[in-house]
Amino acid sequence: MNDATYLVHHVMCPVIRRLIFVPKTIKPKFNQEKMKKTIRILAFATLAFSMVFSSCVSGKKFKASEASVNQLQKDSAVLQSQLNRCNTLTSKLTLEKAALQASIDIINTEYNNLSTESEKTISKSELTIAEQARLLKNFRDMIQAQKDVMSVLKNSIANALMKYKTDELSVYIKDGNVYVSLEEKLLFKSGSDVVDPKGKEALKSLAKVLNATSGITVMIEGHTDSIPIQTNKFKDNWDLSTARATSILRILTKDNGFDPMLITASGRGEFHPIKSNKTAEGRASNRRTEIILSPDLKELYKLLY
Repeated sequence: MNDATYLVHHVMCPVIRRLIFVPKTIKPKFNQEKMKKTIRILAFATLAFSMVFSSCVSGKKFKASEASVNQLQKDSAVLQSQLNRCNTLTSKLTLEKAALQASIDIINTEYNNLSTESEKTISKSELTIAEQARLLKNFRDMIQAQKDVMSVLKNSIANALMKYKTDELSVYIKDGNVYVSLEEKLLFKSGSDVVDPKGKEALKSLAKVLNATSGITVMIEGHTDSIPIQTNKFKDNWDLSTARATSILRILTKDNGFDPMLITASGRGEFHPIKSNKTAEGRASNRRTEIILSPDLKELYKLLY
């Protein structure tokens, strides 16, 4: 039983019954003052009852409202937290967007620069079909002319050295170059870099052809077999092959007047054999000096670049 029910049944109702109850055996006397007093008491009781009942009802509503307000406050706090996270994420995304936009701007600038340069390059490199055909014909003509020069040079050298045996030297064309391969027994004694008189005579004949030919360069390469060498003069086959190439270079330039600006010497040791080093015949073939004659390609380079 709550407070309102208690007040109604135990307080208000007995008061009312006492005020208005009249026994049947007693005939009431009309008293106007007493009646007014009774009416005032009833009105007061009614008003008090209304206030008590209303207060009880209002208390329940207040508690319900208070619980609702608490729940709304909790919901508001959750929503505020979510809003803060959204604001933080929005700020981060805004910064990332700005960074991406800056990168895009840089890429666009570079792209525009490249496009401009490409257009300039294309405009400069555009050739008519007739111009391309003319350049191609010139290129082919120059290549053929170089081949003809090297073929004539090869034949001239072969004729100048025709008195020497095939096991002493050979002349051939490889990769557009003329090779004069001189065997060790024509030029040097074993383990020596001093050219024999017979070898000097062959080099003299070769120098006459070289001096009469323009537009060529000369590379001299010394080669050995795989048998190690170590003397007071030569530490290894690198030393020996380089010394032999240098000796031939000096004979062609100092003794026979070939232009030193057009000649180079190098030693390649035992690392470029033409035959197996397992046999005596193979090792003899590997102990050689190659004089490589190359055409001047400057004019060809001008066409290409």
